Amino acid sequence: MIETRKASFAKLGDFLARFITKESNNDIWEAHEEKHVRQLDKAIADSIHYNGWFTKENIYFSLAQWAKALQLENLESWLEPYDFANNKQSKKIAIIMAGNIPLVGFHDFLSVLISGHQALLKLSSNDKLLLPALIDYLKSIEPEFENAIEIADEKLPNFDAVIATGSNNTARYFEYYFSKKPHIIRKNRNSVAILTGEESNEDLKNLGEDIFRYYGLGCRNVSKLFVPENYDFKTFFEAIYEWNPIINQHKYANNYDYNKAVYLMSEQKLFDNNFLILKEDDGFSSPIGCLFYERYSDKNQLEKILKEKEENLQCIVSKNLEDDHINFGSTQQPQLYDYADNVDTLAFLSNL
Repeated sequence: MIETRKASFAKLGDFLARFITKESNNDIWEAHEEKHVRQLDKAIADSIHYNGWFTKENIYFSLAQWAKALQLENLESWLEPYDFANNKQSKKIAIIMAGNIPLVGFHDFLSVLISGHQALLKLSSNDKLLLPALIDYLKSIEPEFENAIEIADEKLPNFDAVIATGSNNTARYFEYYFSKKPHIIRKNRNSVAILTGEESNEDLKNLGEDIFRYYGLGCRNVSKLFVPENYDFKTFFEAIYEWNPIINQHKYANNYDYNKAVYLMSEQKLFDNNFLILKEDDGFSSPIGCLFYERYSDKNQLEKILKEKEENLQCIVSKNLEDDHINFGSTQQPQLYDYADNVDTLAFLSNL
């Protein structure tokens, strides 16, 4: 029943909220939860070991976002427009997950299960430990999930529909391979920020969160700035300086050094503060350690550019320039109804 499923995910949210603030306080755990605490602790430690981009801070940040999202009132508000109460035609949905940031595929997993379908999971090798730990907790509190979740090690067995996330190159393969099945195929997307020069220091500090969280690896991370013709980057650099310890992460530093060397050898004009390179470029997908920027003189022309490129964009960040823009500092705190690629996953699942 959908009410049972909602309650189960709300319990998971409560478990995560207690987990990230546990501070070695054993009094907050029920007896059956203690092994799941140990299991999640181990999954986090092992994930950090196997994936150099996964840090404890970023994993805990992801868990905190899901702890907030999985509150019962949020689940009910999200599900209210859909009718899954009498869903008697459960389908097996294959979910091919990315692994660029911790638990990036959790929303698809949640959508499939809460709508009453079965989840057939193909986990990314870069993020194969965290979700199984959460699955074991869900199974321990709700028997309905025991036969509704399957993890495929190699080739996917039979399934009725598919949700696949990958690069533009893998998307072409997915579209060919899954052409005869109902599907959602997600490609590369990027996020941009529009500055006017009127932003406060706090706005720009918050923008640093949008740029650097998860080392910029997510599609919701800002990878490009649009700035006025005479914009002075000094204020921007001062506001984001608190992120300078990021250069101590060796994988980030290696990318920063490599990209800086390539640009300098090709005599590119750069702004640089020793942990972030700013490069003028009309592209959207900047490499790690680099942020593209483009100057504009006409806001109408800028709106036209963004409209033409909307299929490549995940988020647009600004200081309330448009109703559908996102506030500074909130790109990595999406709501349940903020669907990847703006494709309504629950509508897709309800129509199978």
